[in-house]
Amino acid sequence: MTMTSSRYIRPARMDGVFNRLVGWLARRGISLAGSRQLSVQGRTSGEWRSTPVNPMTLDGVRYLVSPRGITQWVRNIRVSGTGRLTKGRAVEEFRAVEVADADKPAILRAYLKAWKWEVGRFFENLDEHASDERLLQEAPGFPVFRIEQI
Repeated sequence: MTMTSSRYIRPARMDGVFNRLVGWLARRGISLAGSRQLSVQGRTSGEWRSTPVNPMTLDGVRYLVSPRGITQWVRNIRVSGTGRLTKGRAVEEFRAVEVADADKPAILRAYLKAWKWEVGRFFENLDEHASDERLLQEAPGFPVFRIEQI
């Protein structure tokens, strides 16, 4: 299935329960396999919105991947260009730079290798063994942002 830039997978009820738990833990300094609480200013309201994410490091560069596609946090970060990652009292402010589709295959492969156990169902028949061509074909449906320190 070829993805489009409008790809979005609505969270199931259990996703909401899981996200609230992981976010609660992150705010208290407990990380589930590296998870953090992402906060981004709302594109319309300007209010801070939060959701748990799985930052990933590849070749010394950190990334955020949206396995469910064009989520609200993706829309907000595209407008604001910045965000905060929180674990307990540690707050890291960052600039988000969207990664071009052509540069996503290696990032998506590494993300799947690290996080497939949690988010694999959102990748619709993709895994870390998919070819670069297949990952490139599906790349538009998976927003990726490089995390740069401010």
